[in-house]
Amino acid sequence: MTIGGIIAVAALIIASYYFTAGKSRLNVDTERITISEVKKATFQEFIPVNGVVLPITTIYLDAQEGGRVEEKFVEDGTVMKKGQPILRLSNTDLALSLVNQETSVYNLLTQMQIARNAAQQNTVTKLNQLTDVENQLKEAERVYNLNKKLFEQKVIGGQEFKQSENNYNYQVQKKKLTDQILKQDSVSTKQSLDQAQELYQRSQNTLDLTRKKVGDLIVRAPVDGQLTSLDAEIGQNKNKGERLGQLDVLSGFKVRADIDEHYISRIFNGLMGEFTFANKTYKLKITKVFTQVANGRFQVDMEFVGEVPQGIRRGQTLMIRLALSDETQAILVARGGFYQNTGGNWIFKLNESGTIAYKVDIQLGRQNPDYFEVLQGLQPGDKVVTSSYENYGTMQELVLKKE
Repeated sequence: MTIGGIIAVAALIIASYYFTAGKSRLNVDTERITISEVKKATFQEFIPVNGVVLPITTIYLDAQEGGRVEEKFVEDGTVMKKGQPILRLSNTDLALSLVNQETSVYNLLTQMQIARNAAQQNTVTKLNQLTDVENQLKEAERVYNLNKKLFEQKVIGGQEFKQSENNYNYQVQKKKLTDQILKQDSVSTKQSLDQAQELYQRSQNTLDLTRKKVGDLIVRAPVDGQLTSLDAEIGQNKNKGERLGQLDVLSGFKVRADIDEHYISRIFNGLMGEFTFANKTYKLKITKVFTQVANGRFQVDMEFVGEVPQGIRRGQTLMIRLALSDETQAILVARGGFYQNTGGNWIFKLNESGTIAYKVDIQLGRQNPDYFEVLQGLQPGDKVVTSSYENYGTMQELVLKKE
């Protein structure tokens, strides 16, 4: 009896130590957890983003000149042809400026014509004077040559010869002076006419510009496309530069996507993405990155690579898988709630019989919305608990049972 009592006490002590000093355990119903198998498969890091379908080119319509909306020729949504009028504005100040400018140009043209006629008349007068001077020079030269011969023959006296010589020299100097005056007058007249012509041309250019401004009061479609976002009503005043609407070029589409600023250093032109539309997968490529961050997000423009989906429409939202890496072979574990509790540092791994799950340290790498890349701690074929560990506290092992 003594020996039996000692054995019973020893057994009690051993059992108490086993159940109190061993690993903490928790019974868990397998129906309430998610068990996933670790596998080796193709892995690609990607992020899901929402993209909105936009026209490949959008032309914004701004008021070139301010004015009052007098007439609307079309309504929002109309498919336009280049040059087709959209609406008409009125601006009395601009109309008055056009009238004043036209009057100014007409006055300058009249003055220039008067100046040209006066210059022509002055030139004719100077040419007549030159003809008279040339005639007088010829006569003086004739008398001088005749008197010179007669003086040498002593037919006339020296006084008469000297008088004819002085008259001849005077006429020579007068001819030179007349030529010089005519030349200077011609240069001066040309400069005056050139200046008047230049002033007239500048005024004409100003008039053309004013006419263009008046013409801009009729807003026309700059290209072929669909008119959208038209914001103008009859009687409404529009300031210069104010947005009136936009014209969407219908030759193609692009996709604009919002991306979390966390990925801004990893996004660049050429990255590929894909989406599913009507049970078919299509590819996109980033062509422009807008680095301005607003509300924690930035935008990119993407264009279609290859086939464009039939029936796609402006404003449609697409769910895009944007690839951040190439496809590689990796050991993968399914995403789950365990990551929020462990930070990816450990996981509950099932034993071979699948009755107990115990803690093992792991190291995770890249991720996508479906999987984590396992760098260390697990092998293909291992089974792990990937659901939330929120109710497990500090348990070291989970005893898996079926109810």
